[in-house]
Amino acid sequence: MSPAVVDSKSAEAPLTLDEAPPRELGVLDQGALWANLGVSLLGFSGAIALIDPLGDRPLSFVAAILAAVVGSVIGTAMVGLAAIPGQRTGAPAMVLLRGLFGARLSYLPTVLNIIQMLGWGAFELWVIAQGAQAIAGSFGFEVPYAVWVVLGGVITTALSIRPLGAVRLLRRYVTAGVVVSMIWFAVALFSRGPSIGGGSWEAFAPSVDYVIALSVSWVPVAADFARFSRSGRATFTGVVGGYTITQVACLVLGIAALALVGNDTGRVWDPFVAAALGPLFFGILVLRETDQSFVNVYSTTMSLQNLMPRLDRRVISVVIGVLVTLLAIFVKVDTYTAFLSLIGAVFVPMFAVLAVDYFLLGGARSWDTSDGAPSRWLMVAPWLLGFAAWWMLAALPVAPELAWWTSFWTDARDLLGFVPQPWMSAAVGAFLAAGLVTLGTGALRRRS
Repeated sequence: MSPAVVDSKSAEAPLTLDEAPPRELGVLDQGALWANLGVSLLGFSGAIALIDPLGDRPLSFVAAILAAVVGSVIGTAMVGLAAIPGQRTGAPAMVLLRGLFGARLSYLPTVLNIIQMLGWGAFELWVIAQGAQAIAGSFGFEVPYAVWVVLGGVITTALSIRPLGAVRLLRRYVTAGVVVSMIWFAVALFSRGPSIGGGSWEAFAPSVDYVIALSVSWVPVAADFARFSRSGRATFTGVVGGYTITQVACLVLGIAALALVGNDTGRVWDPFVAAALGPLFFGILVLRETDQSFVNVYSTTMSLQNLMPRLDRRVISVVIGVLVTLLAIFVKVDTYTAFLSLIGAVFVPMFAVLAVDYFLLGGARSWDTSDGAPSRWLMVAPWLLGFAAWWMLAALPVAPELAWWTSFWTDARDLLGFVPQPWMSAAVGAFLAAGLVTLGTGALRRRS
């Protein structure tokens, strides 16, 4: 099955993979979507991992800002390039991987993406509920956490049922409110003179890795929306321009807020709510957070359609929306940073394999996204090697739940006598390892 790609005046996304996607999104639509995705309430508290990724060697303010810019540009360039094949073929992200691994082998990354999207969706509903509670608390009201989660879940599911309508809504109304809110909070926070001096450049590379992982987590989502774009240029420009600007701005505000509360991530939202008109503008950011959960639910739906291509996506979206809502009520957020590391380790090398095979080895000329695409086991090897390279170079997670994982890679390093240096980048190393091995497999294929 490989649906023909034609322009369409259809107002909404097709219900199954048998239908061609309408090409209705221009650069402003893509830019608005990705600009909104670049702003996250989790990003404010996540700025602590940007400032001090190793836990004992904080960066200077200048180093942290440069790490945010470098990491965002590298990460969003990966996302933008990953989106282009989706725009050209009209295939969602996981269906696109049929051309890389084959139809059956694409099920493995599909399952991994479903797991990570469910996790992200739960995280986002959690943060929506926490943000809403903070606003209500500023007025002396106490509303149960579960009520906010359910309300966020209902809005998320409704947006997922009409995804193109949601993107147009973001462009027309939401983005302007987000921009005004971010400017308002920048003035409010920095006018209080947060203490952001001191620090060093020692942990610059791990900090860049964190930001890349933050950005590249959207690689498995990019094609799900790029398939509706009018051109590859609109796709790439919208992703890189929109997401980079707002993510850097979000992290800068996070640094300022953390400086005001003594790096207490549990109180990172207090300066926002306490600012003049803070509840109003923070409320805009909380409401906007539903675009994150919506994208996660919709991407999970698209991933499941790779396994069940003729099932109505609206049915899947409702089921996933309910599941994510239930997960959010019981979710733990202690392993958030470790979760990002796991995502980056999986999808950075996978993107490298995809980019090299599609753009450099001529894959674009014969990319097979049909349900009969033959398995390409050879392409799994560079992906796995890149995954291993990430963990050989990365700052290992300290979460208790992942202690066994940390121990495994520590033992592997000791066995090889390898000691990663502070300047080494796990993201760059994994990308180069996977990409170079993919080039090698291309040379082998040409010889045979």
